[in-house]
Order: sequence, then structure tokens, then C-alpha cells
Amino acid sequence: MYVLHVEKLNKTFKGGLFEKDRHVLQDVSFHLPEGQTTGFVGSNGAGKTTTIKCIFDFIRPDSGKIHFFGTPLNSQSKTRIGYLPERPYLYEFLTGMEFLKLHWNLCYGLSTKDFVERAHEALKKVDLFEARDRRLRTYSKGMLQRAGIAQAILTRPDLLILDEPMSGLDPDGRAMVKDILHEEQKRGVTLFFSSHLLQDMEELCSRLVVVNKGKILYEGGLPDFMSEFQSLEKAFQVLKNREAKNV
Repeated sequence: MYVLHVEKLNKTFKGGLFEKDRHVLQDVSFHLPEGQTTGFVGSNGAGKTTTIKCIFDFIRPDSGKIHFFGTPLNSQSKTRIGYLPERPYLYEFLTGMEFLKLHWNLCYGLSTKDFVERAHEALKKVDLFEARDRRLRTYSKGMLQRAGIAQAILTRPDLLILDEPMSGLDPDGRAMVKDILHEEQKRGVTLFFSSHLLQDMEELCSRLVVVNKGKILYEGGLPDFMSEFQSLEKAFQVLKNREAKNV
């Protein structure tokens, strides 16, 4: 079963008076098998964040089909998805617990009586339990990133989508995030996270989706990718050469 299926996604941003249109996504297609971890990798500006925003309908694609759990995105499927954007905005006047409560209340059909247990569980996982009653404006950049991850895992989602989850974290913070993702893997969650660093993928992923300049260059197993290309830079060059020959 495919937890997420993306088919022929296209997005163009119109240029200004003296600017050309920007074709940001071109026939982007991939799928996420249930229970597996897929890395979405590409250089900065490759189209990763735009793809994720289109998946969630934050911006409207020009064309393409997107299905979660076999159906288009709806209120029921949203409750099964955890999401962390690339640059999360957290309301700085709220405490850690209040921020999670706000997110919980926005999720349709969740029982109020379960909130405190789930919130404490999430905050302990990201090592923010002791700071739960502090206002977010007193958090460091790394603490804010971890608070965002706590929000993403709060509802124990079946699908977890993280856009650059290691961004802004020190080595200890990165290790903590990887430990959290390993725990989610053991729980059977389908993981999809983006990064421009192949090293992040090697430790966590069984599959890769490689994007460059809005086009999917590779989708498949990580071991096959590594045995053929060894590095992301080499992969981009080889795959672009192949693409040029097919034009």
C-alpha cells in the first residue's frame, strides 16, 4: 500500500514584468510505501519545499494528482499525518504546553483527555519536558526546532513528513532528532523527510527520491543508489547526463 502517491506534479511561478516564468516542478512523481523511510534529497532550490507545500495544498499545483492513504487529502487523513515545515513559525508568547495544546485543538476528532499524556510524551522525547511551562520566546533556536518536532509527533501519526528537520541543530540536537526518528520507525510510522545532505539519509533511509531543478532524477533503494553513485554530486552529474541523452 502506498501511504502517499504523487503523480505528475507541475508548478510554475509567474514572473514579473521583465522576468521569465519559473518552472519549479516538472512532472514530479513518486510514492511512499507503508512503513518505510524515504529521504527526499536535493540541493538547495531543487524543489523539495515547493513539492511538500503542493502535497499539503499550501500552494496550488498547476496540475497533478496527490493521494494520502488512497484518497485525496481530507480532514480524516490529516489527523493521520505529522508535519514539520522547513521554517516553522511558533507563537513566541505561548509556553511549550500551550503551543502543543493549540495544535491538538486544531486536529479534528482528538479526545481532550488524552492531551496531557501525549504532550508530556512528546516533550520528553525531544528533551523539553523541563521547559514545558516556559514561553517559546525564551527558547534557543535548537529548542524551537525540537518544539516543532514535538508538535509533529504529538498525535502519534501514521505518516510523518519533515522538511529539513536537522536545520539549525548542533551535533547533539541532530543526534537527538535521529534517535526520535528511529523510535518512530520502530513504531511502524512511514517517514518522509527532506535534506540536502546525503549523510542524513544514510543513517535512516531505506529509499531515496532525488530531485534536481524540479525534476525527479532517481527513486529507489538507498543501497542501489550508493553502490552506483557513492555521492550525491556524482549522482547529479550522471543522472543529468542520462537525461540529456534522452532529450
